[in-house]
Amino acid sequence: MERIAALPRPELLQVADAVARDKGIDRDEVLEAMEQAIQKAGRSKYGHEHDIRAHIDRKTGEIQLARYIEVVETIENEATQFTLTQALRKKPGAVVGDFLIDPLPPIDFGRIAAQTAKQVIVQKVRDAERQRQFNEYKDRVGEISNGLVKRVEFGNVIVDLGRAEGLLRRDELIPRETFRTGDRVRAYIFDVRQEPRGPQIFLSRTHPMFMAKLFAQEVPEIYDGIIEIKAVARDPGSRAKIAVLSHDSSIDPVGACVGMRGSRVQAVVAELQGEKIDIIQWSPDVATFVVNALAPAEVTKVVLDEEAGRIEVVVPDDQLSLAIGRRGQNVRLASQLTQWNIDIMTEAEESERRTEEFRSRSNMFIQALDVDDVIAHLLVTEGFSSVEEVAYVPLEDLASIEGFDEGVAEELQNRGRVFLSEQDERYTQMRRDIGVADDVAAIEGLTPALLVKLGNRGVKTLDDLGDLASDELIDIVGKDAMNEDQANAVIMAARAHWFEDGAAG
Repeated sequence: MERIAALPRPELLQVADAVARDKGIDRDEVLEAMEQAIQKAGRSKYGHEHDIRAHIDRKTGEIQLARYIEVVETIENEATQFTLTQALRKKPGAVVGDFLIDPLPPIDFGRIAAQTAKQVIVQKVRDAERQRQFNEYKDRVGEISNGLVKRVEFGNVIVDLGRAEGLLRRDELIPRETFRTGDRVRAYIFDVRQEPRGPQIFLSRTHPMFMAKLFAQEVPEIYDGIIEIKAVARDPGSRAKIAVLSHDSSIDPVGACVGMRGSRVQAVVAELQGEKIDIIQWSPDVATFVVNALAPAEVTKVVLDEEAGRIEVVVPDDQLSLAIGRRGQNVRLASQLTQWNIDIMTEAEESERRTEEFRSRSNMFIQALDVDDVIAHLLVTEGFSSVEEVAYVPLEDLASIEGFDEGVAEELQNRGRVFLSEQDERYTQMRRDIGVADDVAAIEGLTPALLVKLGNRGVKTLDDLGDLASDELIDIVGKDAMNEDQANAVIMAARAHWFEDGAAG
């Protein structure tokens, strides 16, 4: 390749064919690299200011070298441009935008020019090869790839995938896992990116989907789509949970994944360096799914709080450590798997909390409604948790409580409304004393109690309130008082005057 001009013309095409075949890239890309190399050498000989272009005939291999001059109205570069008047002298009928082409004699490459040309070709071929790798692997993200360890650098493993190299970073390796040059390795392709040094194929053995894909290889029903993997959570090298669902009622998804005498799951465990795997049945019912996810622990009660995205799980006292797992592993994996925050408590703790809640609510009703403990207990037992509920539920709901009649219900509602009214007056006075503006108080969704909370945190004007983000407002007033949508509505109402002032200006 060192003396391109001296090659018999068809031999140039043979070289291009050989390079294209060897590197697995397009023959045209090799020939274009050669053309660029010849152009570079031509500019070195005739001057870099000239627009010199080379063309290799794709059939004969003949090299054509020429100087191109553009016809323009106003010359900006004398070396590459002619005015229309100059052009017409050389080529009658020339118009602005045409190119005048001056053929040049073929170059006999000197040693340095040949070396430069070779470097250009090598670089262009390498770029084309990288582009081919990127195009080939960008559609393989999400697949498992097999390869050989090429080398290990600072704990990162470079894997030869056949027609490309993959990078298995140290943090994507299973803990305590070591590889030596020449070892076979299976990994998950989780990203393919174009980077300044070329396309990078990123591999992982800790990615949750690596385990899912291994199961798909071992369990034909998953590959065929009869069984679906709904969720995966992993603590790589230690423990994992996988939730599966069968689309065929006659096939048990858990049994199919375990296999005869555990053969299928053991094949996956062996690949994952002994990682213990809990295979559980997925359920559309959140409570059932959470109970399954906490296996092997038994669950006696589940309480959902959908707004907060939390779920409270009660377990027998002797099952607490099993439910939480070593260093909280079991509950953490169950939480990742279900996408719910899970709080675990024992039956004794739950009973104690329920007793405390009963006592505090009863005391609240005794003081607010000026009733005895029997009526207060009845209200709590019937599920009433606030004075607002007592004051504003339909009258018949209160009257239907055993031992109550319409007269008692009416009296309770009146007392509740009087209490709330007096409470609002107290909070309103406190709000004014703190200095919270009346136009803030006029915003829908802010009760006098919430206005006091805002004032105590320095939020006293519409501008103060408008400057808050929704999560900051919720943090001040409390999650029970307001959700994100309500917080956004309050903040937008506080900001309304900004837009009105802007329109007026």
